[in-house]
Amino acid sequence: MDLRLTPLTSVNATGLKPAANAAAKLGGAGLAAPGGRVAGAGFGEAFKTALQNVSAAQNQANQLQTEFQMGNPNVSLEQTMVSMQKAQIGFQAALHVRNRMMQAYTDVMNMQV
Repeated sequence: MDLRLTPLTSVNATGLKPAANAAAKLGGAGLAAPGGRVAGAGFGEAFKTALQNVSAAQNQANQLQTEFQMGNPNVSLEQTMVSMQKAQIGFQAALHVRNRMMQAYTDVMNMQV
């Protein structure tokens, strides 16, 4: 699970090329269209992909925890604990993004027109 963000370095007239690279790192959230644009790779798709990655990490951590408790000699305590920490960090990151989105929504809805 890779949650690194790439900085936005430049914007040209045809689109955001760093966004295409970021979408590719998120597991192909969109397909690259001619001109460097990413088709269908909006914030919603990126967030959905990130949530799926967090869910997969949590499932893997649960699987490793169960295997370790059953006494599987191929699963170490260190591997299990690292997997659990990765899942926890991913969940906390997703929770912070959700809280920021809700705060932004509340701020926009409370704006005077």
